[in-house]
Amino acid sequence: MFERLREMFRPRQAPRLPAVPDGTRYYVIGDIHGRIDLYGAMIDAIEDDDCNASPADTRIVLLGDLVDRGPDSAGVIARTRKWQQARKVRVLAGNHEEMFLAAFEKPEALRHFLKHGGRETVLSYGLSKKQYATLSLEELFERLPALVPESEREYIANFETMIRAGDYVFVHAGIDPDRPLNEQKRSDLLWIRERFLNHEGPLEKVVVHGHTIFDRVMDCGNRIGIDTGAFRSGVLTALVLEGDQRRVIQTCSSTVGPVEIFHGDRAI
Repeated sequence: MFERLREMFRPRQAPRLPAVPDGTRYYVIGDIHGRIDLYGAMIDAIEDDDCNASPADTRIVLLGDLVDRGPDSAGVIARTRKWQQARKVRVLAGNHEEMFLAAFEKPEALRHFLKHGGRETVLSYGLSKKQYATLSLEELFERLPALVPESEREYIANFETMIRAGDYVFVHAGIDPDRPLNEQKRSDLLWIRERFLNHEGPLEKVVVHGHTIFDRVMDCGNRIGIDTGAFRSGVLTALVLEGDQRRVIQTCSSTVGPVEIFHGDRAI
């Protein structure tokens, strides 16, 4: 009886918080969509943050949708390849990368791509607005392989679909909540919305994702959405994970003045 009473009044341990592996620090960047200004500022902010933090095995993850809608998709790809030469940078495929690659396969796929921000991507690879305006869909389809080198397309085609880190998993759009992680479909990882976003129960790991735009970092417990709509809001977000701690870095632009950097040091 006394043992039972002691058990009843014994202080309960706080639940263990999700964590990345000991000794690692992750910077997870949301959808960039051609905003080279915000991305360049984010790279500088991350380098500065990491330099001033305690030593760690630093890893950077881009959540996909590097291209389309913003003004310099080609520049974002080039800057990423350069960063990978100096840092552990891994890149996830987004649905816009999938549309981009499909545009080389048939004119109708190109038409779909152009309607969803692909025009800006094509222009960033060196085609002028005047030249673009003179080309038919079929003519642009014929010209596209010369604008975007095969090596560039192969690089994009090799983007990953899922990255795991301790109690977290990083994907572009989300996961099918009814399937284990090792049975996920590529189409869901790149395109899913409602079935994932509306799921309120626990998931195999905390899912960090982009794809769906929120006006702030959306921490729902089982998932964290960090796409803050850089191409239209002027706010690019990175989630920093270290141990069981979380914080946010954001680069923000306005119609006047330079890009600003915001550090959210409190846990989200």
